[in-house]
Amino acid sequence: MDQGSLPPVFSATAEVDGDQLRVLVTGEVDMATADTMFQAALREPARRVTLDLRAVTFFDSAAIHALVRLAQRFPGTLTVLPSPRVRRVLEISGLGEQEWLRPA
Repeated sequence: MDQGSLPPVFSATAEVDGDQLRVLVTGEVDMATADTMFQAALREPARRVTLDLRAVTFFDSAAIHALVRLAQRFPGTLTVLPSPRVRRVLEISGLGEQEWLRPA
């Protein structure tokens, strides 16, 4: 669907730099898009993954599930950069103190 000049509702792009993968996620992460975010983080082989969620405007339980799966897949090597909304959802869900979650 053409949204004209409006930003996309969701996008997940991956960039590789050596053994580091950076996944930039924008828009709404929900049950329709959470697996796309998850798959973007697995698209390229990498030892370290940074999930940049600073442009995420909505984050539901499917998104939380995908994030927890990534944390299990990349133990000790995942970094999550949350938007204020993502941070709030993670705090409410009891995940606000995870070592992979960075300050906003």
